[in-house]
Amino acid sequence: MKYNLSDISWVWFDLDDTLIDFQLNSKAALNRTYIEAGLSRWFSSAEQWIECYESHNYPLWDQLSRGEITTEYLRMERFRRPLADAGADDTEARRISSMLDPMYLDFLAQEKTLLPGAAEILCALRARGMRIGILSNGFADVQHRKIRRAGIDGLIDLTVLSDDIGVQKPDLRLYRHAMERSGESDSSRHLMIGDNPSTDIAGAIAAGWGAILLQPQHAWQHPRPVPEGATSAATLAEAAGMLGMKL
Repeated sequence: MKYNLSDISWVWFDLDDTLIDFQLNSKAALNRTYIEAGLSRWFSSAEQWIECYESHNYPLWDQLSRGEITTEYLRMERFRRPLADAGADDTEARRISSMLDPMYLDFLAQEKTLLPGAAEILCALRARGMRIGILSNGFADVQHRKIRRAGIDGLIDLTVLSDDIGVQKPDLRLYRHAMERSGESDSSRHLMIGDNPSTDIAGAIAAGWGAILLQPQHAWQHPRPVPEGATSAATLAEAAGMLGMKL
């Protein structure tokens, strides 16, 4: 499927695993956290620590996107649970978790690896005179730093975060808030590119936006079903082709 850029006012991107290589950057930050916090007391290797952390982190983010838990709960539990699994009592696990959360987020904000084609698609859209937005569920205290660190802040016209109004994608209120901030009230003139079908894409479709599901192979083991009303691209270069551009 092809999109005509003349019919689109705003192209919105999710940030993590859409523009920024979150998988790679997070593993680097978690590895630094393992060393800095002395987690070898609890985990025999950084790989064991990262695997245990990720086994809890991803389900917690799913719960957060469904509105079942709070951000504060996620930020505590994604570190407390691995420590509890490793044998820490609850008091110690909570104490260490409170230390690990800001440490990990600070390390994460220092990483800057982009997905292949990220800078190129932003520059190509800018050359076409398109308005470019970021629509992310990430924490405001980290996402802005990540954008600057990756060197793409000068290519973004507007950043809208779940923290802005306290709701997560796919909540329609966040998409409506983005439209209000953009000044473009016609939902058909917005296009979302994101890697998560149940948050980025489901919310965009419900809001009446166009949607391209990005499926980076390293981020997901298997291709995910494409929601009705969306198209799918394996790479940002392929997504650019759907917009009539060649990177």
